[in-house]
Amino acid sequence: MSSLSLAVRDSSTMLRRNLLHARRYPSLTLNLLLTPIMLLLLFVYIFGDAMSGGAGRSAYIAYIVPGILLMTIGSTVVGTAVSVSNDMTEGIIARFRTMAIHRPSVLVGHVVGSVLQSIMSVVLVGAVAVAIGFRSTDATALEWLAAFGLLVLFALALTWIAVGMGLISPNAEAASNNAMPLILLPLLSSAFTPVDSMPGWFQPIAEYQPFTPTIETLRGLLLGSEIGHNGWLAIVWCLGLAVLGYFWSTSKFNRDPK
Repeated sequence: MSSLSLAVRDSSTMLRRNLLHARRYPSLTLNLLLTPIMLLLLFVYIFGDAMSGGAGRSAYIAYIVPGILLMTIGSTVVGTAVSVSNDMTEGIIARFRTMAIHRPSVLVGHVVGSVLQSIMSVVLVGAVAVAIGFRSTDATALEWLAAFGLLVLFALALTWIAVGMGLISPNAEAASNNAMPLILLPLLSSAFTPVDSMPGWFQPIAEYQPFTPTIETLRGLLLGSEIGHNGWLAIVWCLGLAVLGYFWSTSKFNRDPK
């Protein structure tokens, strides 16, 4: 077999391994998934009328759903950091190092499995949003396709970052804590309120981070509104984080244990 065939075979095996773990131990994924769902219901039914500025609850649902979808991805990849940390501390990686397998396939299995879980989680949260009134009637088929591609790209970027966080963590608890900013950053973005309505000193914090331009781009695609410069900013952030996370993760993983 060629080296490419071996890499594909081993990566597929590691992907099946990670999906089996997710199926056998779904509690972590479900617990992380509850956070965006609870926030969606809380902000719609408790704060919706007040936060809408008189536009009505249905308008506020349309506003916050894109941010909730990206928060769902952030919540899901926290589980990836925990899973990677478990692999590193429980001895299975040491055993893999002694086997004739394609070394990067271990990380590839985690990344592809996490992206698939993220998209499935987004679909579930999206279904909840539709059930409580979210509608995307102004988006074209091309905009829907672009929105899906953006979600996959964002999930890939955050997953590589989460893998790196898992590799540097001494245990699962530390991995969960290290990855917590991936859940908190959406709260400091335009997910729930426009950046212009925030205090002047806080606006740069909300604006110059990966979630805000990605949320604004996804919001424009789903609602058929203007995207402006947020589109290319979102892509730059996603590609930059993916490249950074990839090189960070592979360098840490390929370093022989002391």
